[in-house]
Amino acid sequence: MRILAFYPYLPYPLNRGAYHRAFHLLKALAQEHQVDLLALAENNEGAEHRGVFEEFCESVTIVPFQHPAWQRLFPGRLFNSLPASVAHWSIDSVRAALNAQMQKQNYDAIHVLDLVLAQYVCDEHKEIPLVLDRTRVDLQYQLMEHKRMRFSIKNRLLNYEHYLKVWGFEKLIARRCALQVVCGVDDKDFVRKWISKSVPIEIIANGVDLEYFNPESSQEKRAERPSILFCGAMDYTPNVDALRWYFSEIHTELKRKVPELEVMLVGKDPVAEVRNYSHSPGVLVTGSVPDVRPYYKRAWLQVVPLRIGGGTRLKIVESLGMRTPVVSTRIGAQGLDLTHDHDILYADEATEFVAQTARALQSSELREKLEEHGLESVRQRLSWVKLGSDLNKAYSRHVTPRVSAAPSNRFVHA
Repeated sequence: MRILAFYPYLPYPLNRGAYHRAFHLLKALAQEHQVDLLALAENNEGAEHRGVFEEFCESVTIVPFQHPAWQRLFPGRLFNSLPASVAHWSIDSVRAALNAQMQKQNYDAIHVLDLVLAQYVCDEHKEIPLVLDRTRVDLQYQLMEHKRMRFSIKNRLLNYEHYLKVWGFEKLIARRCALQVVCGVDDKDFVRKWISKSVPIEIIANGVDLEYFNPESSQEKRAERPSILFCGAMDYTPNVDALRWYFSEIHTELKRKVPELEVMLVGKDPVAEVRNYSHSPGVLVTGSVPDVRPYYKRAWLQVVPLRIGGGTRLKIVESLGMRTPVVSTRIGAQGLDLTHDHDILYADEATEFVAQTARALQSSELREKLEEHGLESVRQRLSWVKLGSDLNKAYSRHVTPRVSAAPSNRFVHA
């Protein structure tokens, strides 16, 4: 098939979880299909990485853009049927670039990454099957975020206005889709209950590059003292909320049980709240690092105290690929189908999170069991090679080729 991949960013370098998913699934599509990439680049950011994608895509078109100003409530936002988060991506130059690409080539499908770009193929190009690849279900994510945040009465009303429009837009796009690809069963169940009973849905979990994230990829040794890791973008709301919960309700009691505990917070762009945790004894905030693998190898455990769902769970599968056991909330590990006390430890309440983390830190036998079974799980089910194959099979089931295209031989799988 000839497929147009329409992305809101160039997913490179691979320094965010969503970038890993977008990059590896795009590469998998290009193994079996002819793929043209049309990617947005805010302020031309990432355009220097064009060559990475030219290695496996038939063509790469980068569209520099700047977001318009957020709409004022009256009259713009209030009378716009699009939710504000989607309207923020309504840009004339993007629409022109997409239309120009459509005139160059006949496509069997358009593969759109995330909801915000679906607006461009909602009323136009309707003859082309739409595959919506979702790093998160927007309505679900925003409702869960709302439960954890504190808002003024004015902002609550604005949020409700926004949620209603997101809900309506989600339903509209579902009717347009030939297929939606989601990260886990929780996402699928949410779409089925609240958005569409009939839109075709395939679950493609988040995975790991086992050639890169493997126990032999770093010479770092396990720390001598009990050490835990939290890895992720440190300006991402669910991660900031997770650390807020950890340090307010978990850390002190865990330190009481494990006095020599060291904590490593590893990830780019830490906000002030996260940077302030470095003032606590034994807590290291690294900011951006060139390679996260030595930190996985050093840590005895990774903790994932996420309370807001949606998004990728790359930190978990990377950790398991590096033989670093994980303690997580169930929300934090949604979609990965991991089993408590076999390849992961689950804890949803603060007291239980303390107990499970302390239990693992105090038992080398338990950690070794989790290491072995966790690594086996990612090798069997959660490698990008396996998941990419699953995506191509989903295309075969749900998308009927409209045009004949010779197979691409630009990409050779190593």
